Amino acid sequence: MADPDLKDTVLGAFEAALDAQLRAVRRLRQGDSPSATPRATRGLSQVDMAYDVLKKAHGPLHISEILARVQAGFGVAIDRESLVSSLTKKVARGDRFVRTGKSTFALRAEIR
Repeated sequence: MADPDLKDTVLGAFEAALDAQLRAVRRLRQGDSPSATPRATRGLSQVDMAYDVLKKAHGPLHISEILARVQAGFGVAIDRESLVSSLTKKVARGDRFVRTGKSTFALRAEIR
């Protein structure tokens, strides 16, 4: 992989997937049912999950990558248009997020 951004994106996706698998294995070891969702995850909004993904990414991500990492990390499928709309509103308010390109978001510099 010659492009460092592509390499970072691919490795980030693998990291999120492995993290989700590790949490599932730990739940099974503790005897919890796989459908039992920890309270902290259930309480997160779509925007909070996107925030968490972008915080771990340390840089801008395209909406497709944000959705993939939310799916891998939280086991939640989010509607693309809904998340784009929510993030765009946050950008307009100056709340946590900035738009760095078409369908690409990052955390505001003072938050990173």
